[in-house]
Amino acid sequence: MSRVMNRFLRYVKFETTSDENSNTVPSTKNQLEFAKILGGELEEIGLKDISVDDNGYVMATLPSNMEKIVPTIGFIAHMDTSPDMSGKNVNPKIIKDYAGNNIVLNEEKNIILSADDFPDIKNYIGETIITTDGTTLLGADNKAGVAEIITAIEYLINNPEIPHGTIKIGFTPDEEIGRGADHFDVEKFNADFAYTVDGGPIGELEYENFNAASAKISIQGTNIHPGTAKNMMVNSMLIGMELDSILPVNERPEYTENYEGFLPSS
Repeated sequence: MSRVMNRFLRYVKFETTSDENSNTVPSTKNQLEFAKILGGELEEIGLKDISVDDNGYVMATLPSNMEKIVPTIGFIAHMDTSPDMSGKNVNPKIIKDYAGNNIVLNEEKNIILSADDFPDIKNYIGETIITTDGTTLLGADNKAGVAEIITAIEYLINNPEIPHGTIKIGFTPDEEIGRGADHFDVEKFNADFAYTVDGGPIGELEYENFNAASAKISIQGTNIHPGTAKNMMVNSMLIGMELDSILPVNERPEYTENYEGFLPSS
């Protein structure tokens, strides 16, 4: 098993689900615990200026081994996983020499990863694929990025004949709930430019960013006994449904692409 795969499989065992209903930073204590573990690991492999702050941000430096001055680059990944599904007790499945067929994630629960529904998976025929057992998230978003960055840096440390400038490493919490950059100390990170390693096909480079904003709307109804409710009861759920129906249908995520904005509701 490769070093990066072994590291990734170890990381997904840590539950780091973020919580959009939390007001703490990070939003869950498990993220801070994972951050401390990563900080210790970065120290073990020989990085410098390692810090793990109270907000769960991890930073470290690989000093330049070149005589001339070159730009400092950074690599960033987030540690949390989406709250949309459980990230606890992750049970990875390793499929070697993938044949391009559907993948049975969980035979007992009849959970199948369909190659027709997710055709991009056919780009990796003949390669090793890691999935879950269908009952949790895998956490590749973005523990794969964390594992890739640390393994690449470890390789540079173990092969000092490879010239490189100063490299900065940054791991952040709460990206999945839109707060990942809120407490990121750009001045402290001190990179001339940086790359976020997070998802997408192998070899893909995204050079533009996605922007989003959210709003919470509270609707207060009036609860009246049904027998005397006429002209008095106000059903907040029906008002919410009416509000949702006013939003442009063609501007929902399932109908938009490229630069087209969308208005999800939940």
